[in-house]
Formats: sequence, structure tokens, C-alpha cells
Amino acid sequence: MRRRSLLGAAATTFGTTALAAGCGSPSTPSSVAAGPRRGKITYGVWDVYQLPAMKKAAKEFERTRPGVTVDVQLTPNATYWTKLRTACSGGSAPDVFWMNGPNFGLYAANGQLLPLDTEGPDAVVDPAAFPSDLVELYRWKGTQYGAPKDFDTVALWFNKELFDRAGVDHPDGSWTWQDLINNAQRLTDRRRGVYGVGAPVRAQENYYNSIPQAGGWVISQDRRESGYADPRTLEGLKLWIDMIHRYRASPTLQQLTDTDATQMFQAGKLAMTYECSYNAATFWADPALRRKVGVAPLPKGRRRASVIHGLANVVYAGTRYPGLAREFVRFMSSRKGALIQAEHGTAIPARNGTQQPWADAMPTFDLKVHLDAVEYAVPYPISTNTAAWSHKELQLLSRAWSGNESLADVSRSLTGAMNRLLAQEGTA
Repeated sequence: MRRRSLLGAAATTFGTTALAAGCGSPSTPSSVAAGPRRGKITYGVWDVYQLPAMKKAAKEFERTRPGVTVDVQLTPNATYWTKLRTACSGGSAPDVFWMNGPNFGLYAANGQLLPLDTEGPDAVVDPAAFPSDLVELYRWKGTQYGAPKDFDTVALWFNKELFDRAGVDHPDGSWTWQDLINNAQRLTDRRRGVYGVGAPVRAQENYYNSIPQAGGWVISQDRRESGYADPRTLEGLKLWIDMIHRYRASPTLQQLTDTDATQMFQAGKLAMTYECSYNAATFWADPALRRKVGVAPLPKGRRRASVIHGLANVVYAGTRYPGLAREFVRFMSSRKGALIQAEHGTAIPARNGTQQPWADAMPTFDLKVHLDAVEYAVPYPISTNTAAWSHKELQLLSRAWSGNESLADVSRSLTGAMNRLLAQEGTA
């Protein structure tokens, strides 16, 4: 099973000493001396499953630029952010590296990244070539710092064998929350240790989808206020808590802590699970599971929604080769670079018009569901230091999921804690 390394340490910071050491300024223009057009640049990534595609793309870049070498450096996701933070502070970070939404604000606000032109002859990123929410995710105070690399959407994955055994019709685009609730109850068979759906405390997969579906919000657009006091936000959370305690159609929080929901689904203990698109490759890799599972759009609440997140390639502000690093990012964002990634089937390339090979690589899955979700996607919520409040979010919401504290009480605590942390960030 693969998981995106969404969060670094909860208190991730860059000290003033590190910034003074010369990691660059976020206002550094592209016209600054680009440095040599030959040399060796480093590329930091964290996913071993994507490593072959990244190395193939790097080789293609080298082939068209004699004298250039790209060293693809893999750091396991468990240590990626800790190592990157230390490397940035010490002036030794990779020239180009992967970035995600929750960590982006901190690196952009602290001058760790070089801007990427979006217009003119030096343009690195063409905003029109990517989903707008992904482009916006990597823009800070009006400046683009990240070139979208891939994206994730969320869909409802289901076990066809368990549905057929229970006599339940397979889910489709017409399903609502009530359909999900009713059928999750029908699919639950405690004698066999099978539950209708998994309701873990998972942000990207679960409540970051149900909150906007209910009409709620996690963080305000100006990134200054928590949305956890809004009644509709609570409605989006209550769906999952009720699945455990009211409908008894999901394992308990303790069970889901002991065994991850995705693993329970793979073991045939969950009939349904909300999963990110990158887990399609995990399911496809198991021939026995491949025959049993299908995918459908997320059930609708007050509206249809699926949170969208994705990685970006960014340029380290302390690179010796700013021009060459930007050229590499431009190539990775090009149609050729995106198709190399798509053909390996591990992640959906972000560039418009290059996603179909990803779906074609797993033909028995209806992966168009994940691609179509872009049309009704909502952006992943971030601020300058997302890791700080998301850590508190997980900690406090777990109390409501466990049944040890009421959702109303958790809401008050989380709203206050989150607003205090956002106030410490200053204007985003």
C-alpha cells in the first residue's frame, strides 16, 4: 500500500538563521543569471513506485541536452520532509524537488523556492494546460512557485463479490449519502467480520470530501479562519461518526487504527472504501483483488464534490543552476514528460489531455470516474503552516470518532485551536 507523504512535522519551521544563509528570495526574477546550461542537477522524490518513471523522464531530458545530468534522489516518505527541511536550512537541498499542498505554504513563505514564470518566452508553467485548482494550489501571493506534476481525486471503491453476495446493486453516479448509509448497513455482516464501509479519521479520503458535499468548509479563502464551527461542516463530519456509532456499518476507530481501512478493503473486510486515485495501482497489482473490485463516483450530499490534490515540481531557491533547473521543470510539465509518467500508471499526470494512458494501463477499472471528478473538484485546504493545524484537527476529531467526546464539544475546541494557529501565521 502506498500513501502520499502529505504532512511533515507538525511544528515545521525555518529559523531566521537558515533564511539568512541564502536560500533566496521569493521575489527573485527569472532574468537573474541563469547559470551554466550544462552540469548536474539533483531531483528529490519520495515514491519508490514512481521512481522508474522519474528516471526515464530524466534520461529523456538528458538526451536532448548533451552535457546535462539529472540525479534522481529517492528519500522514503517517512523521512522526506525532515531531511528536506534540514537540507534547505543548510543550503544543500535538491535543485528540483517534489512539493505537496500542505507543506507548500511554509516553503514559499520562507523564501525556499524560486518563482516560475507563467507568461512570455521564459514561461515554465502554462496555467491553461492544467486543472485550475492545481495551479492555484501552488501560487503564493500572486506568484507561481510550483508546476503541477500529478493529481489525485477521490472515488468510491467497492468489492463486487460482497455486493453480489448481499444482493445489493453496485453503486453508480446516482448514489446519495442515504444510499450509502442504507447499503452500508445491508452489506455489514458481523458474523464474517465484514463491514459496509470504512469510516477512519482520514482527511483527504473522507471528511475533506463530505464537508464540501454538505456545503461546509475547512478554512476560509483568506486562510485566516476555521470552518469547524459551521453547522454544515459538522454535518459532513457527522456522516462518518454515525457510520460507526449510529448505523454500526463501519469498524470502530480502534479497529481502523489497528488495521488501515485500505488494508481492510484489500482483505475483503470492507465492502466499500473512499480512496485516492493513486491506490488504483495498488489494487491492480493484486490479480485476485483486481477481479473483485470496482469504482464509482462518490455519493452526493447537498452537492457533488471530490477534493483534488496533487504534487508539484519546485525549484530550490539555493540552486547553483536556476536556469537549468527551470528547464527541467518545464520539461517535466510538458506533454512528453507527462506521458512518460502516464504510461507507468502510478499517478495521474496533471497536464490536460495526458491522463488517458493512466486509465488505459488498468483497463478493467472504470478509472474515468477519477478523471471526471476534476469537473466538480474542490481544492485541498492549506495555509502557511498547514501541518500545525491539521495535526490538531486529527487529534481532536479522533475524540469525536471514538465516541469519547461530543462533536459539538470537539468543534468548539478545534475551532479555537485552529483560529489561534492561523492567527500566528499572519496574513497568508
